[in-house]
Amino acid sequence: MKGVRSELSILHVDLDAFFAAVEQRDKPSLRGKPVIVGGIGSRGVVATASYEARAYGVRSAMPMSEARRRCPHAAFLAGRFSAYREASATVMSLLRELSELVQPLSLDEAFVDLATSATPPATGEDARRIAVGIKTAIAQATGGLTASVGIASSKLLAKIASDLDKPDGIFVVPPGTERDLLHPMLVTVIPGVGPATSERLRRAGVKTVSDLAAMSPEELIRLLGQAHGSALHALSHAIDDRPVVAERETKSISVEDTYDVDLVDRVLLNGLLDRQVRKVATRLSKARLSGRTVTVKLRLYDFETHTRSATLPAPTDDPRAIGRLARALLADMDVGGGVRLLGVGVSGLADWIQDDLFGEEQDPEPETPEPDLSRFGRQRHWVPGIDVVHSEYGQGWVWGSGLGRVTVRFETRDSGPGPVRTLPESDPGLRRLDQLEPGGPVEPE
Repeated sequence: MKGVRSELSILHVDLDAFFAAVEQRDKPSLRGKPVIVGGIGSRGVVATASYEARAYGVRSAMPMSEARRRCPHAAFLAGRFSAYREASATVMSLLRELSELVQPLSLDEAFVDLATSATPPATGEDARRIAVGIKTAIAQATGGLTASVGIASSKLLAKIASDLDKPDGIFVVPPGTERDLLHPMLVTVIPGVGPATSERLRRAGVKTVSDLAAMSPEELIRLLGQAHGSALHALSHAIDDRPVVAERETKSISVEDTYDVDLVDRVLLNGLLDRQVRKVATRLSKARLSGRTVTVKLRLYDFETHTRSATLPAPTDDPRAIGRLARALLADMDVGGGVRLLGVGVSGLADWIQDDLFGEEQDPEPETPEPDLSRFGRQRHWVPGIDVVHSEYGQGWVWGSGLGRVTVRFETRDSGPGPVRTLPESDPGLRRLDQLEPGGPVEPE
């Protein structure tokens, strides 16, 4: 088939528990301990959990309240996207040294076309050496972050392979063995088989990829429709000719609106957000794209702008999946002073449609609950996990705050575990690093 490769030429890099790993790197006292990054409010959601937290059943997109029940002793952090973007940019730069064709899917994963590299792999051992080299370079350049790498003849198999030896692993799929690897797996391993599609296939007796491959194209088209049925039939036979695309014209799809009056009513804001989500989902569907990362943006009455993001376990264009996560993110944001601008976007785009393609058969989304007005108040200034500096004690990060006090652990990436001090919120020597005036951080006396 035209475009289908027969050589090891596509590499997929997936940074392990990325947000949590960056936090553990920069906070020595958290290394080897459970760390959960996401919305810290009672209605927030988990963006990433460290492997220590995953051992307790915590996973991405889980309600934060459930994560706290499962792993109450974890460090719960709000996230520092400037640190994540910096680490991601370092990794993507290294990948572009390897090949001119690098397709980022999100901050923490990317495809690389090795066919355009200076020395394309001729054998499985060559591919493994390339993977070892890029993993070593990533660890050195980022201060110890690890990545799992899959190498295969297609995007489908490279992405699946990167999940097979996590964390910090390498999995190479030799040409000619693709079906042997793929067919025993559950059908949900294939992009495009979300919960609703999986249930429809289950009712047809399909549980594994082998079961799916045994169906004729005509059967799948009758069951799933022309485009989806044809695509899944090809993928079930390990036929995937999608190229690695270096630069997307569309890196994200978003909608935002500015309002003439400041909005404070949660029910109204949720309704407006739902309308925006439907627009975003429609644009995704028309572009035949899906996405993993959902971002909600607010500009408040004083023109201060806040964003919250979280990542779904798999790409989707389903407005309900996007809407559930968007509403959870909005619920964790303060709107008490009034909202001038509201927006929602989806990034981490993938060139396949995944998840709930037959969602019309599922139960409708429940009505948005009446808001808890007692949660309206001033935006929290001392958010757990943010970087701070003190004129006497130096640099550290916020562990928690409340009752007019801030608890800070004073340590840096290179200092080793540091002391914990509780200070008044009004302490004139304590500043957030992201709000310092130009001129650099305050040095300890």
